[in-house]
Amino acid sequence: MLMADAAGARSPGRLWILTWLLTRTALLLCVFKAVTVPGPDVTLDVSVIYQGWYEVLRAGTYPLDDVTWQYPPGAALAIGSPALLPFLPYPAAFFVLALLCDLLVLCMLRHAERHGGGRARWTWIVGLPLLGPTVYARYDVMVTAVAVAALLAGARRPRVLGALAGLGALLKVWPLLLLVGTARGLTTRRSWTAAAAVAGGLTLLLCAAMPGGLAFLTFQRDRGTEVESLGALVFHVARHFGWPGEVVLSYGSVEFSGPYVPLAGSVALGLSVVSFLWLAVWRLRARGAGPGTVCDAAFAAVLLFTVTSRVISPQYLVWLVGLAAVCLVHAESPMVRPARLVLAASAVTVLEFPVWFGHVVASDALGVLLLVLRNGLLVAAALIACARLWRRTVPGPPQAVSPAARADSPATAR
Repeated sequence: MLMADAAGARSPGRLWILTWLLTRTALLLCVFKAVTVPGPDVTLDVSVIYQGWYEVLRAGTYPLDDVTWQYPPGAALAIGSPALLPFLPYPAAFFVLALLCDLLVLCMLRHAERHGGGRARWTWIVGLPLLGPTVYARYDVMVTAVAVAALLAGARRPRVLGALAGLGALLKVWPLLLLVGTARGLTTRRSWTAAAAVAGGLTLLLCAAMPGGLAFLTFQRDRGTEVESLGALVFHVARHFGWPGEVVLSYGSVEFSGPYVPLAGSVALGLSVVSFLWLAVWRLRARGAGPGTVCDAAFAAVLLFTVTSRVISPQYLVWLVGLAAVCLVHAESPMVRPARLVLAASAVTVLEFPVWFGHVVASDALGVLLLVLRNGLLVAAALIACARLWRRTVPGPPQAVSPAARADSPATAR
């Protein structure tokens, strides 16, 4: 009987490890092309674009003449990381490093869990492969590993939170949102100062080392409305009613071009500003902060800026899966339902890209349906996450007490 109980106790441990091994083997088989995934070849970003950037960076400059370089100067560290494995070809080294970052996130989540059930690690184990091979063919899993480390360290070490958030922001800008929920006062001063010091210091260092470190600002500004974004749904439908625009490859992404597209971009920017203002109001009014509030606020903030972006690339879901998992480290987190919605959106995302991306580009019924489902799930996750964050941390108005109730209260009775 004791042996049976012991075996049962060990079974969950074996199950999560086995599931990770099986799913990650499947991802590796896909990126190494032992298994063919329908749709565009997602590994071309690594074997063509990233490797091309790597050669330029080795020559001592950022890709000044390449409009697809739209990343902060710290991205050079991720693009150049395959140099750590010089015995492997560039694509293979990149895929192996992505796998190691995936494993690092899993280990951090497992170490951080203090309550049974393993919700955090299972969210990561299941959520990442739902996105398909794209997760190992982009450097977003590396950025997510930095963000997860920042949030897990932030509960007790605000300077570490800030330093890692600053480093993450140099890889991709979004990790700055990790700081939106820090407790006001000393914690905010320490974390925000550390973030500014690391981000500013490394930016100066990298820009001094190589010219063109800030060229990404112009390239990013000039991007249009990408076909997978929320705003693009208007044009997908409008194409069926005579809208004369078209789909073009521009700035490294598949975008709409035609009448009213700039207006859609302006509306998206306006919604991002509204999201920022909402977060500012929330921060001013929040009072009931708990140990997981920083994680919950970061998750809600990244959701907001994802759905209001002119671009919702499949790899953006890697960030959301990682942040959802960190939230669920805390047993009291209100983000369970938004996390489930993100997982559902991830399952739809792999169908939208790469499997049936041709239908999306064609704006046919299947393509539009996939985008409505994926983007609808993300919008629902963002709204629910914000509502729950507000209810959990912002005190309601004081309730009036009737004279009869005051007369019956224990204080009055005394």
